[in-house]
Amino acid sequence: MTSNLLISPLQPDDFDALDQILEDMRTRFDETPQWEFCEGFMAALICCRRVIHASEYLPVMLDVGEEDSEGSFADAAQQEAFMDLWVRRWNEVATALNNPDVKNLADEKAYAPEVLDVRAMMLALTPEERAEAMPDGEEDGTLPSFGQVWALGFMYAVEAWPEEWTVSPKDKEASQWLEAGLDAIVALTEEDTGPAEVSAFGPEEEGGAEPPPSMSMARMEAFGEAMWAVYDLRELGRNLGPRVETVRVEATPGRNDPCHCGSGKKYKKCHGVT
Repeated sequence: MTSNLLISPLQPDDFDALDQILEDMRTRFDETPQWEFCEGFMAALICCRRVIHASEYLPVMLDVGEEDSEGSFADAAQQEAFMDLWVRRWNEVATALNNPDVKNLADEKAYAPEVLDVRAMMLALTPEERAEAMPDGEEDGTLPSFGQVWALGFMYAVEAWPEEWTVSPKDKEASQWLEAGLDAIVALTEEDTGPAEVSAFGPEEEGGAEPPPSMSMARMEAFGEAMWAVYDLRELGRNLGPRVETVRVEATPGRNDPCHCGSGKKYKKCHGVT
């Protein structure tokens, strides 16, 4: 029963529950990120060469768990609820990224990050609703571009553990693969300044009205390239495995060399005896 729960895909109500937990945490620490940021952060952790445990990544992602941390869960029950949903989503994402049969991002088995098209949501509102939702003086251009918050979360995790995202200069193919993958995600952290030509999602109901265009075609293509980059980075991380620390061995004196202790005896007659 437990294993089935761990691999069951999250439903809209589950994502709502995650949003509510993060919103509650934001009342105690206003820099608590949105779920979309956490989703990108998770994807990077899954692609990472090394397994990074919750005790290490929660203080980075949510600023909880350390003595000088500012964020906090309301109680143990809230943290358990968050982690239960987190693990289920983790398993869902990892399963998608580990699937070698995915050839098209439209495949229902492909990785589809939980991202919001905030600009489309605002365009769908009436002028009155938009005026109420937008703070005084805020322009539409200040709204995040599609996939931007997800990409910022991904790169935040990369920057938190830079040593896990390095490849030996001698391995040129892996180095190029890594650079190209990260470049595709970094491109998504930038603003979409092109003309609004397409929307990310179709109508909510079959036969419903198409949502207004909210992004450029170039942005839609950049999003697809970033998703394939995640697949490439996951494969690269699995092939490379954890970094191997360089072991430095101190030089051992020869048997007939003077002993390092300064006794004047040969090493074999002094410390070499032991």
